[in-house]
Amino acid sequence: MSTTRSNAERERLQHSAKEHLWMHFTRHAPLAHQDVPIIARGEGPYIFDIDGRRFLDALSGLFVVQVGHGREELAEVAARQTKALAYFPLWGYAHPTAIELAERVAEHAPGDLNRVFFTTGGGEAVEAGWKLAKQYFKLTGKPTKHKVISRSISYHGTTHGALSITGVPSMRVPFEPLVPTTVKVPNTNIFCAEIHKDDPEVFGRWAADRIAETIEFEGPETVAAVFLEPVQNSGGCFAPPPGYFQRVREICDEYDVLLVSDEVICAFGRLGYMFGAQRYGYQPDIITCAKGITSGYSPLGAMIASDRLMEPFLTGTNAFSHGYTFGGHPVSTAVALANLDIMERESLNANVLRNEVALRATLERLLDLDIVGGVRGDGYFFALELVKDKATNQPFTAEESERLVRGFLGTQLLEAGIYCRPDNRGDTVVQFAPPMICGPTHFDEMESIVRDVLKRAEAFIL
Repeated sequence: MSTTRSNAERERLQHSAKEHLWMHFTRHAPLAHQDVPIIARGEGPYIFDIDGRRFLDALSGLFVVQVGHGREELAEVAARQTKALAYFPLWGYAHPTAIELAERVAEHAPGDLNRVFFTTGGGEAVEAGWKLAKQYFKLTGKPTKHKVISRSISYHGTTHGALSITGVPSMRVPFEPLVPTTVKVPNTNIFCAEIHKDDPEVFGRWAADRIAETIEFEGPETVAAVFLEPVQNSGGCFAPPPGYFQRVREICDEYDVLLVSDEVICAFGRLGYMFGAQRYGYQPDIITCAKGITSGYSPLGAMIASDRLMEPFLTGTNAFSHGYTFGGHPVSTAVALANLDIMERESLNANVLRNEVALRATLERLLDLDIVGGVRGDGYFFALELVKDKATNQPFTAEESERLVRGFLGTQLLEAGIYCRPDNRGDTVVQFAPPMICGPTHFDEMESIVRDVLKRAEAFIL
């Protein structure tokens, strides 16, 4: 199916996009002098623009399209559900696809995480998790437990609550003052660690113990929850050191603090498991998730809570005073069920585990470039760390990083035929999260395209 438009139609879309469409996280000033990339179609791991050009989608849209683009099966499920029941809220009522999906998600979730609260996206799921933690402790006689601990450079969403938990200063400043009861601790970026860099287990223990130290400093009677991603996205795919999450679980148990596993990216196969907590062997009290639950074919998120957290709401007049108009939408939950069917039928988690070593090894071939300082991540979720001086691992200055990421990589990678994510919230990196259907031939294509661009980037910046 062609996506090519006539010159007149192309110009109309460009003009309309610049005049009316307010794009997310986008600097609009440069668009006065360049075209807006307009993606019109997807097929498998590829996307196509309105000029018919093909790009390898090495980011799954935005860590979302697990099963690949163009799955007619998911479109057909959405159409059937629309005919049966296009919309109804979960406010005191239920509908079949929400019930079935809640049961299925609970079956996959670790331990006693059996209670599924649907949202329409990840930030909403994080918001719901914090609100549940606060209300739970109020209902159980500990009303002063309301603070949240999260990690530096972490990203958890854009609502005022989720943004308060987010640890990226540049994202927070424009909207301050935010919710004042959030505290940041060190992340697990061992690549830039100043201590214990040569011993990941000791480093992990050190990083986890900073959480205990912070709880003591803030007062255990004030801390409600710790929000952590299994692999931290912002900053560039920080995987947990050995023993890190086990120590965090011990700390949370000791101080009666809820451990929230923010898996908006990591759940539903990104790490080769339904949930990242299962990969790293820890038991959260809450999981927040979204993205891959529908592979992006319809908006949906969820907060998954333990039976213990539901218990106070099962008596008297108590209710969780929270909800969303489109949370658990009938069409979205139907699509999610079909998406999980595809993942299971095609053994996509197993495909990730079978090929993650090949993906890492293919990206590590780029280590022969002076600009590439390291490769980090797990599953189908990796980052290349870009450095100014490889011998000393010296990072780029803020100005150099800005010029490299915004002034070169952002456009040149797409022009070369690949959609991935150059980023500088923290370290300067290029991130990759291909659809779970991908294999070694796609990895080779990624490496070949990125190699050429990074060679030119060296000449541009070094």
